[in-house]
Amino acid sequence: MARKYDHEYKVQAVKLAKEIGGAKAAKELGIPEGTMHTWLKAVRAGKLDIGEGSHTPASAMSLSEEITMLRKRVK
Repeated sequence: MARKYDHEYKVQAVKLAKEIGGAKAAKELGIPEGTMHTWLKAVRAGKLDIGEGSHTPASAMSLSEEITMLRKRVK
């Protein structure tokens, strides 16, 4: 049966993986490397939010577009 991990656990695991590497983090946490890889891939795709500074280029572009639109509205 598949284990369920809460959002905060995933966030902390991904942050650890970014510091020490995915395989090493997965081993330390006792989770399958494939699970860690899936979470890291989700972060890159913008499907798993790990907090500030984790925007993907696509989400940064949409934020830029939104700012431009709002500035036009204010003028």
